[in-house]
Amino acid sequence: MRVVIIGAGVAGHRLASRLCDEKHDVVVVDRRARILEEISSELDVQTVLGDGISPGVLEKAGVAKAGLVATLTNRDEVNILAAAFAHAAGARYTAARVSNDELSAARHAGDLSTLGIDLVVNEHDECAREVLSVLDLGGAKEIVRMAGGRIQAVGTNVPPGSPLLAGPLKDFPHPDILSNVRLIAVVRNERLLMPHGDTEFEVKDTIYCVGQPADVQAFLNVVRPHQIAVHKVVIAGGGDVGWRLARHLERTDKQVVVIEANSERAHECSASLEKSMVISGSALDPAVLDEIGITHHTAIVASTGNDENNIIACLLAKKLGAALGVAVISKPEYVSIINEAGLLDRAVSPYYATMNAFLRFVRGASILAVTLLQGVPGELLEVRVSAGSRWVGKALRTARLPKQAIVAAIVRGDVASIGTGDTVLQEGDQVIVFAPLGATSKLESVFRK
Repeated sequence: MRVVIIGAGVAGHRLASRLCDEKHDVVVVDRRARILEEISSELDVQTVLGDGISPGVLEKAGVAKAGLVATLTNRDEVNILAAAFAHAAGARYTAARVSNDELSAARHAGDLSTLGIDLVVNEHDECAREVLSVLDLGGAKEIVRMAGGRIQAVGTNVPPGSPLLAGPLKDFPHPDILSNVRLIAVVRNERLLMPHGDTEFEVKDTIYCVGQPADVQAFLNVVRPHQIAVHKVVIAGGGDVGWRLARHLERTDKQVVVIEANSERAHECSASLEKSMVISGSALDPAVLDEIGITHHTAIVASTGNDENNIIACLLAKKLGAALGVAVISKPEYVSIINEAGLLDRAVSPYYATMNAFLRFVRGASILAVTLLQGVPGELLEVRVSAGSRWVGKALRTARLPKQAIVAAIVRGDVASIGTGDTVLQEGDQVIVFAPLGATSKLESVFRK
């Protein structure tokens, strides 16, 4: 597929890299010659120098032949106009990154669809929702919701004292709970292990499980018996992510405190938030944290816009007794380092959420959505069993899936369940599959008519 990416910043660069790995025909458009030179020296892409809203530049990029045009500049108006122009020129799909709340809100996204924009992604809201999921699940390293939220995939560390350490997986002392989830991956010392009955776990292994949200929560409650509940959330930074997170948290029973260094922005947060306490100050000041009261039931989420300050704020709060430290990191390369080294409880990046949202339009008709896992060299896919598929009426065990691919769940209508080899597929089923990177085309061929 020909994919035109307008905007060669961090998100555009990483999306181009991911699509090149899948052998797509990628064109990158940007006004900065130096950035384009760097990308072309690293990736097998075509580059076009110029403004993404210039009809001549779009024509040179070949948007009329593009299966997807993704607009990822740091200006909403450019992204919207470029996507609209690309649609008018004949692009099959267009997707735009839009940070403005009013424009990206669901009630207004329909207005943009009339311009031919198929997907609107607000990376700040996506990131805030991811942090909210981390808080809900007590520090899980990674959380992915699929099939409209009916299925959840969660990555978490194996702590000391976990029942998983008692012996091989087949002897897990709570088989009734284990039967409701599917373990899809184990990461140990940066190596991927595929779990089976004889798998024995070690402290600090990262395990990934899939199931309905309530079943996943029940499983995590058992394998992490000493997880501390969070009652207070301190948000360092009342900017794009922090303010959105506070709004989400105000719908819960958690106490919310926002620390904002800019007095004018602190006043704006105070005026727009209903239940949160807003403090004008620095989260790097121990006196401010001491005034707030950091306890073992407190989580800190650092989203100041400065990666290094976010890391330090989390470390300082943890030293004062916080149960959980989550940092919003703008440099994607920092995320894997922080999470793998265990420097903090969790690092999240707006760019991963953005990339996952954009990737869905690159897939074939059988692939409904795809989600990259940050800590695992694989991806989760929602595969649809289409009308007339040769797999309708056949058991999953007969499907010749790619090596190491695991069927994690089946969604049939409003009912989600863990798939087994004896599960007989029906038309319209959504099959949640964990697969190694690059296996998407093979999966699509398996479930194609």
